[in-house]
Amino acid sequence: MREQYVTDGLAEAALPGDPLEQFALWFKEAARATGAVHEPNAMVVSTADAEGRPSSRTVLLKGFDERGFVFFTNYESRKARELSANPYVSLLFPWHPMARQVIVSGTAARVAREETVAYFRTRPHGSQLGAWASAQSSVLTSRRELDRAYADLAARYPEGEQVPAPPNWGGFRVTPTAVEFWQGRSDRLHDRLRYVREAGQGWHLERLSP
Repeated sequence: MREQYVTDGLAEAALPGDPLEQFALWFKEAARATGAVHEPNAMVVSTADAEGRPSSRTVLLKGFDERGFVFFTNYESRKARELSANPYVSLLFPWHPMARQVIVSGTAARVAREETVAYFRTRPHGSQLGAWASAQSSVLTSRRELDRAYADLAARYPEGEQVPAPPNWGGFRVTPTAVEFWQGRSDRLHDRLRYVREAGQGWHLERLSP
């Protein structure tokens, strides 16, 4: 299985000085590619435990700005426990239909509780209940156990009643130290332009060999 990528490519002179500006541009284009990119905010989050053993999973990006990239999770999940032991993280946005990907390297830290609560209140009622029902990454005896927990919560907090944010649930903000923009090109001669944060000097843009 092999595909020939035919795109306009990336030129250093066309990119802004800040990677978040370039990400915002590509994210907007991915979101506008109706029917092409499914859930453009889906990203692969890769973490490693204290011994350096990696794990990956797909998570939804819920916000980004000059401070970094934000996602939410159960703080007792595997990824949260690994980030507590080792804050280094990688994010991968795989926009295959556009022959593009963005790779973010950085460190993760919990967002303020106020930010978590504000976001939690925007979630659909069912998703709020789900955050309580799921002890993420723990072993279940059966699907019935999860469904029963959800049903109990639905009875306790019927539609229209405010559900409090779980104390063990919240956000992480990934502060980037490097952001790579990958654009597929013909003959596997892809464009790879990477922003690297230099201490006290802002961002440095460099081209990588494909």
